[in-house]
Amino acid sequence: MKKITVIFTLFIYAISFGQDTKAKALLDEVSQKAKSYENISLDFKYVLDNSAENIKQETRGDVVMQGDKYRLNILGATRIFDGKTLYSISPDDEEVTISSDVSNEDSNITPSKMLSFYEDGYSYKMDIIQDVKGRKIQYVKLTPIDSNSEIKNVLLGIDAQTKHIYNLIEVGKNGTKTTLTVNSFKTNEPISKSLFTFDKNKYKDYYINKLD
Repeated sequence: MKKITVIFTLFIYAISFGQDTKAKALLDEVSQKAKSYENISLDFKYVLDNSAENIKQETRGDVVMQGDKYRLNILGATRIFDGKTLYSISPDDEEVTISSDVSNEDSNITPSKMLSFYEDGYSYKMDIIQDVKGRKIQYVKLTPIDSNSEIKNVLLGIDAQTKHIYNLIEVGKNGTKTTLTVNSFKTNEPISKSLFTFDKNKYKDYYINKLD
């Protein structure tokens, strides 16, 4: 679950010396457009592939984001962040983990920051353009500034017309390739006022694990 959350972190880029000005202009445009929406709802496909280890995992998920708040559903689990507290709900384990200390979560960048592009840690430059079912996808290549990072590089695919993110491809130094593809990108949807609220009455039989 943490690995998948970290994948969302890679929807960011760094402002640092020697950056590609065209890439920066494109990412600025994507960021400003995302910030103009009241909320964003994504359905996505997640694929983890390491042929050397004969590992391939595919799953689907969805996330709703509004400001710093988010609700992420994937692998049968739910993560709710109400702006102050993070609730990780695991039906399989019948356990809810609650934490108000999200400093580590912030350092990894949460789903609520997946469309914010002003964080440190990556250099970036324009990469290839691909035609995907009639859509022109412009890729931006992100490279970790930290040479000790486990990530080799990341390709962020942006729809040249809508300026919405289409996919992300992360290549690890261990040969693992992780791809997140957005199947549905919706904005300003009517959402319940309680969407980002944890209702403890629904989990009376669950083990509550408070980390702080």
